[in-house]
Amino acid sequence: MDHRILSHQQILHKINRMAYQIYEANVEEKEIILAGIEGGGLELAKKIKSALEKICPAEVRLCRVKMDKSAPLESGVTTSMDPGDYRGRSVVLIDDVLKSGSTLIYGVRHFLGTPLKQLKTAVLVDRNYKRFPVKADFKGLSLSTSLEETVKVDFSARNYGVYLD
Repeated sequence: MDHRILSHQQILHKINRMAYQIYEANVEEKEIILAGIEGGGLELAKKIKSALEKICPAEVRLCRVKMDKSAPLESGVTTSMDPGDYRGRSVVLIDDVLKSGSTLIYGVRHFLGTPLKQLKTAVLVDRNYKRFPVKADFKGLSLSTSLEETVKVDFSARNYGVYLD
């Protein structure tokens, strides 16, 4: 049985708060790259971009990060932007849920191959269970869960929700 832990309004509030935090960390930047990991991370990045553009004078660019989440090392990580497009820039790597940290750590590893001004991470839900030394610089919700529980983020339709199963 799924239990809703964040409502549509609560998610919108957290997205807006994260946008303000990202702006505060990049107040001097003329350009910010939001790198959304395909799936929920990309959807979250689009929503943060929309909120950020309302409050921030910098150009906000969206970058799609593609990887096989079940085998990121074998499949590799690719982006919709050429590395020269984010070289020397401020990048925020975004995913919907931080569980073990493997998706974020492989995403971070990819971006570290290019000299950046700064690299930060953002997630909507941090499950506080990590196998890899990665943390979310910006997070909507910290949630302690058991390994058996699943967190699902639903950005479909007009009624977003975060569910614990």
